[in-house]
Parts: sequence; structure tokens; C-alpha cells
Amino acid sequence: MKEIIVSSGFLAASFFAVALVSADQTDKEFEEMLESSLRSKGIVKAEEVLAQDEVQKQCSTSGVTSAEDMKAILDSQLATIVYPNDGKYLGDWKAGEKIAQSGKGRRFNDKPDTVNGGNCYACHQISKDELAYGTIGPSLYQYGKIRGNSEEMIKYTWAKIFNAQAFVPCSYMPRYGHKGILSEQQMKDLMALLFDPESPTNK
Repeated sequence: MKEIIVSSGFLAASFFAVALVSADQTDKEFEEMLESSLRSKGIVKAEEVLAQDEVQKQCSTSGVTSAEDMKAILDSQLATIVYPNDGKYLGDWKAGEKIAQSGKGRRFNDKPDTVNGGNCYACHQISKDELAYGTIGPSLYQYGKIRGNSEEMIKYTWAKIFNAQAFVPCSYMPRYGHKGILSEQQMKDLMALLFDPESPTNK
């Protein structure tokens, strides 16, 4: 019986080792296939698409597997938040609505000077009059009306738009400020869309 136990343990360990090697080999093969399949076109460069920072690499591989992982990601991403130098957070909600509606920018058929949009409606309901919107993210309809406009809420919302992973590790939401997708003024305009009482968001 002892011999069988030892043999079983050896087989289990061997299988585990083979599984690890196979997983590593599969990852390597996938990376090679990805690199050979993608090609640059227009303003989209393959090397930029494939490039990942440390958080992206973790979220693409092991993900968040412990409280320590979560804290490390939250702390590192919170440290990236940059608040407006002038202390003003709200711009023009009408401009913000256009940004929220636009999915332009960073596509292979866009011109280099194309202004990026936020494509916010792809994941959120923002206005009750919008016929089509995504549901990956929560509804933002009546965002300011429900939550108020305290300094704490204003700063939280700014930080969430700037880098959502400062609050939700491996969030699907683009890191608009941290990755330079939207300018500071564009973020202010989106903030106005969320908080201005005259915005259709709060009607």
C-alpha cells in the first residue's frame, strides 16, 4: 500500500509539472501567434497594441488572486491620479455629451489629428432619451442628482474617469486620463455632463 501511495504522489507531481510546462508553452505559442498576426495599419501600431504595463500584464495572466494583489493594484493606480491644477472640475456639459457619444480616435482609419471620444454610451446609460446604450457599466442617468456634488464626490468621479483601476482592479473601463486618451478639458466636460443640473443626465 505504501508503494502505491508513493507512486500516486509521484504521478500527481509529474502531471502537475507537465501541466505547468504545457501552460507556459501555450502562453508562449499564443504570444508568438499574436505578434505574427497583428500588423500596423494607419495610426494603429502593432507594437503599441501589444505593449502592456505591469497592471495590464497581471490582469491578462494571473489576475487578482489575493487581498495583497488587490491592494497593490489599487495603491499603484491611485498614485497615478492627477487632479486639475486650477481646482476646476466642471466644463461644458454640451461638449461633454459630444465626447460621450463619440467613438472616434485611435482607430486605424482615423487621421492622426482625430480628437478622441469617450464612447461612454457603449457601456453606460447616461440620458433617458438615448435609445441604445451598453450595460457593462452601471447606469449614469441622474448621476449628479442622486449623488450630489460634494467635494468628495466630485474628486472621486474625476479619479474614476482618470483611472478606474484605482477603485476596481482589472476594470474594463478605459483609463482615460492615465493613458492620455482624453485631455484634461475633455474630462472636465464629461464631469459637467454628469453633474451640471442643466445636463440631460440630471433631468
